[in-house]
Order: sequence, then C-alpha cells, then structure tokens
Amino acid sequence: MVGAMAAALWGIGMAMGAPRQARWTMIGILMVAVIALHLVLPDGHPLRMAMGGDARLWLLLIAGGGIVWGYGKLLSRIRQRADAQAAPVPQTGTFSTTELDRYARHIILREIGGAGQKALRDARVLVIGAGGLGSPALQYLAAAGVGSIGVIDDDVVENANLQRQVIHRDEMIGTPKVFSAQTAIQAQNPFVRVQPYNRRLTPDIAAELVADYDLILDGSDNFDTRYLVNATAVAAGKPLIAAALTQWEGQISLYDPARGGPCYRCIFPDAPDPSLVPSCAEAGVIGPLPGVIGSMMAVEAVKALTGAGEGLRGRLLIYDALYAETRVIGAKARGDCPDCDGRGLQGA
Repeated sequence: MVGAMAAALWGIGMAMGAPRQARWTMIGILMVAVIALHLVLPDGHPLRMAMGGDARLWLLLIAGGGIVWGYGKLLSRIRQRADAQAAPVPQTGTFSTTELDRYARHIILREIGGAGQKALRDARVLVIGAGGLGSPALQYLAAAGVGSIGVIDDDVVENANLQRQVIHRDEMIGTPKVFSAQTAIQAQNPFVRVQPYNRRLTPDIAAELVADYDLILDGSDNFDTRYLVNATAVAAGKPLIAAALTQWEGQISLYDPARGGPCYRCIFPDAPDPSLVPSCAEAGVIGPLPGVIGSMMAVEAVKALTGAGEGLRGRLLIYDALYAETRVIGAKARGDCPDCDGRGLQGA
C-alpha cells in the first residue's frame, strides 16, 4: 500500500510538473506519516499491518536510502572537482614584476625573448612518469615557466628512488609520486599550474589525456607504455620527446611525424627481449644520468615550444656517461610503420 501511495504521489508530481526535489519531499512526508502511524496504532491493527507491521522496517529503508543518497552526492562532488581540474587552463595577461625578474635570463636570450617566454607560459606539457627522467624534466619545465604541466604516474615514492629521482624527498616516501612532484614544483614556482594524474596510463584514457596538451614528454620505463604514448601522440598530431636510459647510457629524440620526422616505432619497431634491456633495479643506473637526460628533455621541450634553435627531430642523441661520449645518428621514417604509416617520409 505504501509503495502504491508513493508511486501515486510521484506520478501526480510529474503530471503537475513539480520539480524532482519537491516530489522527493512529498515521498519524505509520506514516510514520516507511515512511521507515525506505526507508533500510534496498536500491534495487529489492520492499517498498520497493511503498511508492513513494524516501523523499524521503514526506518531501515530510510537509513539505507539516506546512505545511498549521501554516497551519490559525494561521488558527484568528487566528479565535479575532477572535471573542473581535468583540462589545464593557460594563464593570460601580462607578466607580473616577479615573473619578469624570474625569467629575465630567458627573456634576454635572442632566441626566446618575451614572445618565447609567453609561449612557455601558455604551453601545456604532459610528462609521462615522475621517476628518474620525469623528475629533472618536471623541475626544469617548471623553473622555465611552462604554464600548465600534467604528470601521470601510478607509483609511490620509495627509498631506493631517492638516489636519482631528485624531485622527491625523504619525507615523501610512501606518497604517490605525482603528488610528491606537485608539491615540489609548486614550492619551486607558484606561477605554474600542475595537474597530477595518480594512475597508470592505459589505452582507455590515453587519447583524451593527450588531447589536452601541446607537447608530450615520455619518461616511462617499459616498452608497452612507450608504444602506447607514441601511437596516441601520432594519432593526435602532437610532438613527442621520448628518452630512455640504462646503467651508464641514455638516449633521447623528438618524434614528430606530423612535421616531417619519424615516430618512435619507426626507430624501434619491436620491443627487444627483456633480458637485453634489464630494468634499473636489475642492472643499476648511475645516479646523475637521469638528471642529464631528463634535463635534455626539458631543453628540447623549451626549444620545441619557443621555436628556438634546431631540435632532435630526425636525430637520435646517445650519451655514454662512462666514457664521456655523445653520438648523434640520423633517424628516418619507415613506410611500413604501423603507427604513422611513414607519415614522416612526406616531410623528408
């Protein structure tokens, strides 16, 4: 009977065009009346029996509904906050006196100047990984004044990271790396907006995430992620600066088939056998090496965003720290590349 009355009230409210909140208020009044009747009428009364026979039944139902409603509101608020922060919003307007003083050494560079510094402030850069390569890249991008920086990583800071991942501190052990990096960046440069993504990059979010940014930096440590990042960047027409390192050696290049260069898979079509590329935990890595290569990533990013100098598009730079040697080799697009279809050949 109570269900029929509730349905009738809801239907009448809909027919009268009453707002949803008003209809829920009517249902609430009905529930209060039902509970009151249970408390007033004696046990066994026909009307009470028709309404369930026990007020506790309705109290439990109302409590359960309240919990579900509250949980739904909480999820809605969390979702609204996430949506509000999802897309980086570049800063606008003129530079403050503090910013002009901070970036003065950039501004007086002929190749960057005021226009280049504004391009950095308006830029949106996504960094994949907040580990060895991501740490220095993030620090120098922030110091350079890149306005919006996104960082995605699902790992937490560990004691063994601190030998080389210099953006993290001892007191951050156990903290998700993206939040540790965000804290360090904002302490370094409050004019930079940081968007942390505490999760692993997966195919279901890659395209939407990359679409929000102008330039991608890949500092991941596995080929599955590298190939995913490359395919996504190629599809979105976004330039990709990718680097890798092991033991004493690192490599870096700019992959940009939309502008005549090869993509990452053009150069590395197949993942090597895992035994040939052991992880840092298995093979070790000299501590400053990620700083060298990660800083190179930041330099290439600044050049790509400001148009300064000549970048590494179509060239692979290899640095051997053990023997203090640097080599640069040519990199060409492949016509049979499954990711870019040899698109870089068109601009060669």
